[in-house]
Amino acid sequence: IDGGAKITGTLGGFQVGAMDVRTRADGPNPDANYSVVRVKRSLFGDSYIGFIDIDKESGNPLDRFNRTAGVDTRLVFFKNLVLHGYAAKTSSPGISSGNSDFGGDVSYNTNWLQFNARHNKIGPNFNPELGFIERTDAKQDWADLTFTPRPRIPGVRELQFEAFFFNAPNTHGVSQTQEWQTTFRANFHNGAYTDDDLYDVFIQRITTPFNIYKNIFIPPGLYHFARHQLTYGSGQDRRFTFNLFERFGTYYTGRLNEANVRANYRPSARLSVSATTSWNRFDLAQGKLSVVLAGTQVNYSFSRFLTTSTLVQMDTANTQAVSANIRLRYNYRPDCDLYVIYNVGTRFASLTAANPEQLREQRFAVKLTYSFTPTLMRNRGSRTPSAELETGLWD
Repeated sequence: IDGGAKITGTLGGFQVGAMDVRTRADGPNPDANYSVVRVKRSLFGDSYIGFIDIDKESGNPLDRFNRTAGVDTRLVFFKNLVLHGYAAKTSSPGISSGNSDFGGDVSYNTNWLQFNARHNKIGPNFNPELGFIERTDAKQDWADLTFTPRPRIPGVRELQFEAFFFNAPNTHGVSQTQEWQTTFRANFHNGAYTDDDLYDVFIQRITTPFNIYKNIFIPPGLYHFARHQLTYGSGQDRRFTFNLFERFGTYYTGRLNEANVRANYRPSARLSVSATTSWNRFDLAQGKLSVVLAGTQVNYSFSRFLTTSTLVQMDTANTQAVSANIRLRYNYRPDCDLYVIYNVGTRFASLTAANPEQLREQRFAVKLTYSFTPTLMRNRGSRTPSAELETGLWD
């Protein structure tokens, strides 16, 4: 990152935010400039209507630009009933159709009942390069119903009974992904909880071989499988706390068992230590394997303004399994921070067909944020925007 700036505030009844960031060329990645503008206007109650425009200008002659424009609104009725709708469209070289995304959702929430439903349609060429989208070429329907009674049971704060359904065929109606789930949860007065999926049923279509681990691939096809989950977290009113997680059942061409144990210890107000271990045991038609991910994190506060965090991880899926992250944060004034960050580890390995080799890398970054109120706006006596400047250096 060469540099950038961000400004937010209120102008004439509109909430406005803008950000611009410039990046330099790095290996195969060309230089680029990224810009975002967001404008929002409040309506009745907590309702609003908003607009967003996102632009990327790139030094890549094959992908010179990518732009996204969208409008969205939220309408709140009777506090419990909320409607939301949006429409967005992207623009890229050579693309003129199938590049939109639109939809809406409704939610109704009370102390004992929550209902949410959503529908949207995403075109096959919708491509927001400055954002993230799970899938394209999809018509998605989702509904969730949760009951949250509070019975008079000693030690029990709340029970939850949830069921949801999700279906996402492509825009031609061919089944791609479907899931339905029933869940039971219990929250206790001391902060302990249990979160159990009684049934979690999947239908999933794979169109290209799925590289699940090293030389193991799941072949294309339409798969049906079901999984179950048991979770328990201890009370949070102790110096030592723990979480236990087990998920098991069928998985594509065989079975998968996932287990996770996490422990936290806070010997003092300044120091906290945590350790976590995850085991993934695959028994598939293509082979058997186990993957272990373990980590230890230490957080220490020298004061309210100066904190440090150190994380060391081991991932047996990587050739060089150990990685580390060290971060120092100094809050030198309200809403203003200095970060010093050091990373060493294996660069993320893509699961695409061209799956690159795992590369070891070290990175050092210094980030400074500074928030201020423009003097011109303050002298006018109006509600003033605040601006935030950020800079970062990488090796």
